[in-house]
Amino acid sequence: MKPISTYKLRVFGLDVVRAIAILLILCSHSTILLVPKSNTTLVKSIQFFGTIGVDIFFVLSGFLIGTILIKHIEAKQTTLKHFIQFWMRRWFRTLPNYYLVLLINIVLLFVFNNETPKQLYKFVFFFQNFNQEHPDFFTESWSLSIEELAYLVGPILIMISGFVLKKNNKWTFLIVTLLTILFFTLNRYVFHISFTAIPTEISWSKTLRKVVVYRIDSIFYGFIGAFISIYYAQLWKQYRWISFSLGVILFLGVHFYIYQNQLEPNVFSFFFNVWYLALISISILLTFPMFSNWQKGHLFSKTITKISLWSYSIYLINYSIVLLSLKQFINVSILTSIEKVSLLILFWILTFSISALIFKYFEKPILKFRESFKFTKSF
Repeated sequence: MKPISTYKLRVFGLDVVRAIAILLILCSHSTILLVPKSNTTLVKSIQFFGTIGVDIFFVLSGFLIGTILIKHIEAKQTTLKHFIQFWMRRWFRTLPNYYLVLLINIVLLFVFNNETPKQLYKFVFFFQNFNQEHPDFFTESWSLSIEELAYLVGPILIMISGFVLKKNNKWTFLIVTLLTILFFTLNRYVFHISFTAIPTEISWSKTLRKVVVYRIDSIFYGFIGAFISIYYAQLWKQYRWISFSLGVILFLGVHFYIYQNQLEPNVFSFFFNVWYLALISISILLTFPMFSNWQKGHLFSKTITKISLWSYSIYLINYSIVLLSLKQFINVSILTSIEKVSLLILFWILTFSISALIFKYFEKPILKFRESFKFTKSF
């Protein structure tokens, strides 16, 4: 049985998306390294880049996984056996790096004599932020929990729809996608009703933005993009610049309105709890027709592709391993401006160098094994 994947079908424009997302995250974390206590508008704006970078990864993951699931439906490969193969391929892509970095983080706990988080075992099963705040340990992993559980939810819902409706086609895929988005939107509304009754302030980012049960719909917005790009490919390509413009206008418009009115999640809670994250996902998705039709030929195409290939490792190691380790040895508050610039350069060099090594000697060999005939035939 030949596996269904998008592994060998690299799209340069989507590599650009990955590169943009990870560079936004690195810029955000750079401010945490150098000026963690700054409240200036510039620093807060740069820190916000990280939030958008993660949302870009969510929508991109949904777009790629949605494409694979649609191919499963079109090939009439929607049984448990077919989706076990899908999960095995996905896990060989995401879990080895995750567990490697998790292990390194655990080792660093003992090296730096830091407190071990309670219920550490939850990190093994991606339940550390299922319905509660993420612990202050390996903090990058909050988004991996959302993605991994979304990879489970999508195929399971498709199988259920096939069992109930006695068939699976493009419309059942779309219905499952829209109902899932609706369910998690209602989940955030329930959160809003529950927590706004509490007089004390809460951390919106920790209690909602980084919690699995409120965020899985971010992946499913990418499913909508996959649906349109496959079944309405002509429109997807023809209106790519109009769609891109609308996405930019929506994104800038929402944030201009927030900035102009100085809106805060704890004050303007209904908008932030229920609609803000959805609008960001939609604005990002609207840019995908342009990016997915972007062909190679750019002056920096090789560099962009490399950053894209390293992006998963960069995401996992840049903060908890590189940045926090540097802060263990260096007191940033006493550094001169030149020393801070040098530290920033060191942070970026270490992040890219370690990520490149992980990709070359760990991630890439595992991906090659996944693509081997012996492995694909086994499942």
